Amino acid sequence: MYRFSRSIYRELAPAIVDDRLSAGRNHQLVLGACEETVRRLAVDHRYFAKPAKTLFNDVRFYFPMSAQHRVYRVIERNLTLAQAFLASQPLRGCDLEGNPLECRATTRKGRACQRTPLPHNGYCPSHQHLAEPEDAAEIAA
Repeated sequence: MYRFSRSIYRELAPAIVDDRLSAGRNHQLVLGACEETVRRLAVDHRYFAKPAKTLFNDVRFYFPMSAQHRVYRVIERNLTLAQAFLASQPLRGCDLEGNPLECRATTRKGRACQRTPLPHNGYCPSHQHLAEPEDAAEIAA
């Protein structure tokens, strides 16, 4: 997954504003923000509604005003590619970091459900009734 964050950084690196006080720190901050966004997209994509907007808001301070539009377009294009890549990857009981998948629901006692979820909506068979309407349409199809 880091190929997507590195791709964003490589395209944006020449436009990063570095003054003599930062001494390369701005480059590190932009790279860190790119990596964190892509990591969150891979691990928590269901609850990450607008990753391009989030990353742009994190890094826009490190670019001149004349480059802002280009920065957003680069971020949006690369994160769209990352989302398409993630959607094409089959999940086999583990997320992309190797952690076992768990159902998105909680038990009556407030603990996370430990059962393995179904791949299409993230809920185990016992909690299918909690699936959102668009998830239910996928089940019917």
